[in-house]
Amino acid sequence: MSDKLKQIINKQAEQQDVGLNQSDDIVQLVGFVIGEEEYAVPILTIQEIIKPISWTRVPQTPAYVLGVFNLRGSVIPLIDLRVKFGLGAKNHNDETRFFVLKQDDEVAGFVIDRLTEAIRIKKTDIGPPPDTIASEESMIDGVGKQEGRILTILKVNKLLERDF
Repeated sequence: MSDKLKQIINKQAEQQDVGLNQSDDIVQLVGFVIGEEEYAVPILTIQEIIKPISWTRVPQTPAYVLGVFNLRGSVIPLIDLRVKFGLGAKNHNDETRFFVLKQDDEVAGFVIDRLTEAIRIKKTDIGPPPDTIASEESMIDGVGKQEGRILTILKVNKLLERDF
């Protein structure tokens, strides 16, 4: 388990100990950075967070699909979120991570620039996506406001949707 993932798990445990008990009013997320923006996905949709491993390129896929990688016998597509979000590719560094998202039977790996932290946010602090992108097709589930920062919460089902 990576040190960053251990820190996230430890912070999560500390927050639970200080009275932020799991309830319907709290949403648990994992934050990560792509480019200069911070995003988040529900913690329960993350199957695994790993340091980058080798992958195999797959021909005739969109540029944001790097290829596939083998994770304990499962072949998983690998998507570069920088490229998918129109930021352009970037060489991996010590902070780069792959996170594997799973929802129902859909699984995919995503390249992120870096992890931030486990986030517990009140549902009342999450607003709808901006009107300019509020649609069923949007990848944005909502916008969270916490401690002076804005967090874009992504729809996991849209991230996992196969359009290749």
